[in-house]
Amino acid sequence: MTEPVRVGSLRGIMMRGPGVSATLPFYEDMWGLSLSHKEDGVALLRGTGTEPFLYGLKDGPVFGIEYVHFAMPDRASMDALHAQIIARGHTPISAPGAFDDWAGGYGFEMLDPDNRRLRFRTEARVLDDQKDWAKPKKVSHVVLNTPDMDGTQKFYEEVLGFRASDYSADQMVFLRCNSDHHSIALVRGNYASVNHVAFEMPTLDEFMRGIGRMKQKGHVPSWGPGRHGPGNNPFAYFVSPSGFVIEFTSELQQIDEATHEAKVWSRTDPEAMDRWMTAGPPTPAQRAVMQGRPDPGFPELRTR
Repeated sequence: MTEPVRVGSLRGIMMRGPGVSATLPFYEDMWGLSLSHKEDGVALLRGTGTEPFLYGLKDGPVFGIEYVHFAMPDRASMDALHAQIIARGHTPISAPGAFDDWAGGYGFEMLDPDNRRLRFRTEARVLDDQKDWAKPKKVSHVVLNTPDMDGTQKFYEEVLGFRASDYSADQMVFLRCNSDHHSIALVRGNYASVNHVAFEMPTLDEFMRGIGRMKQKGHVPSWGPGRHGPGNNPFAYFVSPSGFVIEFTSELQQIDEATHEAKVWSRTDPEAMDRWMTAGPPTPAQRAVMQGRPDPGFPELRTR
């Protein structure tokens, strides 16, 4: 059987909502990102790596996701992914072509089952590395709440080539597209929304120093620090001024495709939620904020 075309990697995410671009100073002064591009109602924030932006802020009428941003290695793989999507019975929003935005490059967009817009891009603008202690290097993963976890998981696996790395009971699945334990995770929810976005620090010391920077500026974690069971990554969650949950992490588990077997982790064993037992399980308030606000996505763009 022919191996499916797999998404190359997660680039980042563009968020939207009323007045979100005005929260730019929080991400620059506290979170550790820096401005790479700004235009009317849009701010793009970079990390210390070469990505043109990791996190975008776009003013809009609804709090949610403008698009989740993925990379493909080249035009051939981009065209092959587009063809695979059509062969699996889905209709992308656009054919592969040149993007006319600041990041540039070549690619296309489509909707997932929850009407979230997914953007696939290759040949994007490349920035110089910025070595800067205790600042995020990349977006590690995006976690999405969905009313149909099983159907959405099937879409990401069969249409986009993701694979399941682990499960948190029957409430959450961690999906990988490369060696990172997960780039996308899905959580059962009553409606589609963003759960949280995680930013990777290069080392554990830098992870802790990032928490320290936030605390010195008066912004303490809403959950953490601790270390998750699935993915074996340290975590510290914060709530942004717009109400989005964001996370510092590091040392995400790397998967050996030849030997890895997905495991079902308990949601009642405290050490499965936090192996250090420094943070414990999330509080009801933390779970509530991670449910997010209902995000209708872009149903008007759906053609099939």
